[in-house]
Amino acid sequence: MSSVLRTSRIVAARVAAAGAPRTAGVSAFRGSFAARNAAASVAVRAFSVSRASFEKPALRLGSPAPNFQAETTDGPIDFHEFIGDSWTILFSHPADFTPVCTTELGAFAQLKPEFDKRNCKLLGLSANGLESHGEWIKDIEEVATGGTKFNFPIIADPERKIAYLYDMVDHQDLTNIDQKGVAFTIRAVFIIDPAKKIRLSMLYPASTGRNTAEVLRVLDSLQTGDKAGVTTPINWIPGEDVIVPPSVSDAAAKEKFGEFKAVKPYLRYTKYPEALLKK
Repeated sequence: MSSVLRTSRIVAARVAAAGAPRTAGVSAFRGSFAARNAAASVAVRAFSVSRASFEKPALRLGSPAPNFQAETTDGPIDFHEFIGDSWTILFSHPADFTPVCTTELGAFAQLKPEFDKRNCKLLGLSANGLESHGEWIKDIEEVATGGTKFNFPIIADPERKIAYLYDMVDHQDLTNIDQKGVAFTIRAVFIIDPAKKIRLSMLYPASTGRNTAEVLRVLDSLQTGDKAGVTTPINWIPGEDVIVPPSVSDAAAKEKFGEFKAVKPYLRYTKYPEALLKK
């Protein structure tokens, strides 16, 4: 029996006892029993409502990335079909024709060849329509360094359906709108693997532009870990030493990686596993 139900029955019994005739009888017992059941029923309903409010599936690391269909600047997509056998970075921005977002989209476009090398697609999202996106892309290209041409799709999500599906809407509230009447979409980043699983999520405030190099670094870490069976330390970049997971014995580590350095029994470094990554 749950603590909520047990407490409610105790309270109901005390209330019933206080108001019952002092001469015990069948009718008093039945009234007390009915009161207890009524109180318990109310408590169960209240507990069920409270529990239901927390049962919306959360987007957790390792959970499946929800599928959706959307219109983009490159045409309609089914998200899972778009991913295919690639890695994908899905990221949102508050609105078209805003300063921080304009710098971000240009930076991602400039770095896209590096993501391509890693078999990773880029997919942006904004709570604006296709016409707005098309005009905004002209500004992005004008501001981007090196004459970068815009080179990946942006989802048109004016009804904020996908933004809400991926928890990209500020305060979980579709009525929280800006001066243009657009629900405020936060800066979210998701890295999704070819198995359609969420491997990373990051949320940024509207005032802070993201770091494209960090997104690329995390992608390198995830791909290195998946292929070589290692983890990566603080501030790691490709080519630097990696960490042997604690689940791997010393003997197995020596067989797989060759030499390694044990700083602590649980902290062992080995060289960047270039040979394993080439297999």
